[in-house]
Amino acid sequence: MTAVEVHHVIDGPEEAPVVVLSNSLGSNLSMWQPQVGPLAEHFRVLRYDQRGHGASLTPPGPYGLADLGRDALALLDRLEVRRAHFCGLSLGGMTGMWLAANAPERIDRLVLLCTSARLGPPEGWTERARTVRAHGTQAVAAAVVQRWFTEALRRRDPGLVARMQAMVAATPAEGYAACCEAIAALDLEGALRTIGAPTLVIAGADDPATPPEHAHRIATAIPDAQVAVLEGAAHLANVERAQAVTDLMLSHLTSSEGNR
Repeated sequence: MTAVEVHHVIDGPEEAPVVVLSNSLGSNLSMWQPQVGPLAEHFRVLRYDQRGHGASLTPPGPYGLADLGRDALALLDRLEVRRAHFCGLSLGGMTGMWLAANAPERIDRLVLLCTSARLGPPEGWTERARTVRAHGTQAVAAAVVQRWFTEALRRRDPGLVARMQAMVAATPAEGYAACCEAIAALDLEGALRTIGAPTLVIAGADDPATPPEHAHRIATAIPDAQVAVLEGAAHLANVERAQAVTDLMLSHLTSSEGNR
């Protein structure tokens, strides 16, 4: 499948190193808003919407993870970015692992948040794709956002929950469903040991979608990868524990040490 020219936004000084932020299933580049300001003090921050999400185009599915990876590479090519740091959450993290394994010359440092290298069972994802194609993303929005945040946050900030549900419901049905099919076919476990980029894996202790054991499996397989598990965070840890995630990202991305 031909790469999609994905929608993107850039913040930060032109001469700074580039850090790419890749969104989760059902979100758009606005999910990274808590991190943009602090990162832009050090980096050229490149956010984009995965195909089928936000303002990016929605080609007919199914998609494979390689399609999502090639979209990111095409974006870097268009912007003439030879090499960048890459940070992705959930589906974005899966994209990051594919890139680090298949285009290692393009990836400097890697941050993987609330993600998995193999997220079964496939039948659950293909069933969700069927549901969304039949009834739209609004049919799954409430259940999705329930997994994104802890009960404590949902009670404390119902306005945030409502905004996030609206974001999921606004995601094109075909884009969401086709990305579900990409996740159904996901199996990056064999490729992890080939990743040479210095890698930080972050998990939410209360994440029901990608529990911490997924992060530990990734960190064990990638040579010298580091792992951090955040208490009081579910799947969208970068929002619920924004400061902690930002601090971890900055520490890793600005470190002079690595696992090369």
